Amino acid sequence: MAHLAAAAGVARSGASFTYQLGPDGVSYAIGGEVNIDTSEVAGNPEATLRKAQIIKSAALAPAEPSNQDFQVAAAATAMAIKAISEIAANAKGEIQTKGAFIDVSA
Repeated sequence: MAHLAAAAGVARSGASFTYQLGPDGVSYAIGGEVNIDTSEVAGNPEATLRKAQIIKSAALAPAEPSNQDFQVAAAATAMAIKAISEIAANAKGEIQTKGAFIDVSA
């Protein structure tokens, strides 16, 4: 449920659970998953960056994230880095197009 609560707007469905019958005859949830849209936002690196941050937060929301949770968080981090790179490249292009030059070597 922590995944679902943190997946604001990127969850494709509700949580699904795996159950196991306990010795007392009662079914207990022993695992679960939330299907999350991990695709980039085409042509919009700023939105992709925001989405990557939500995905990472959702993946790491449980008190004890699983290995799969850590893999999803790592993929979201990579997506965020790519988006930041695209944002920086776009900003550099805008500066060069306007004829501005900023010396950042000092």
